[in-house]
Amino acid sequence: FLGYRHYSSMQPSLTIGEDAPEFSLKDTKGSNHLLSDYKGKYVVLYFYPKNDTPGCTKEACNFRDDLSKLEQLNAKVIGISVDSETSHQKFAEKYHLPFTLLADTDGSVAKAYHALSNLIFTKIAKRYTFLIDPNSKVIKIYNSVDVSNHSQQIIDDLKSIQGTGN
Repeated sequence: FLGYRHYSSMQPSLTIGEDAPEFSLKDTKGSNHLLSDYKGKYVVLYFYPKNDTPGCTKEACNFRDDLSKLEQLNAKVIGISVDSETSHQKFAEKYHLPFTLLADTDGSVAKAYHALSNLIFTKIAKRYTFLIDPNSKVIKIYNSVDVSNHSQQIIDDLKSIQGTGN
C-alpha cells in the first residue's frame, strides 16, 4: 500500500493553465459527451475509483446536494470512472444523482488526465478532480480529496476565482 501511494504521487500531472485533454465518453443513457460540449461553462471533472463504494458514494451525494450552488456558479459536474455505463446508471438511480456520469471503461481518459491506477490485473481511476474554466483550461487540480467536504471546497474556490466572495 505504501509503495502504491508513493508510486501514484510520483506520476506526472497536468499543470495549471494547460488545455484540458479533450474526451469522448458515453453517459448512463449511451449518449456521447465531449469536453468541448461544455465550452463557456466551468467544469468540475472528477475521477473516482468505483461506483457504490463508501467514499465514492459520499463524494457523489455531496455533489448532488450542492449541485444548485455549483450551477449558480456556471459549473457543470461530470463524474468519470472505469465502471460501465450500466453500473453508472444503477449508481445514479440508486442515489438520485442528477449530474453526468461517464464510462471510461478502457481508462484512456483517466490516463490522459494522469488519474489512472493499474492495480495488478485491474485499472481504477484515482480520486482526482480538475476544475476547468470556460475556455477549457485547467485552473485547479485536486490530487488529495476529502470526500466529506470536496464539493464545498470547489464552491469556495469557484467563488474566489470568480470574485463573488462568500
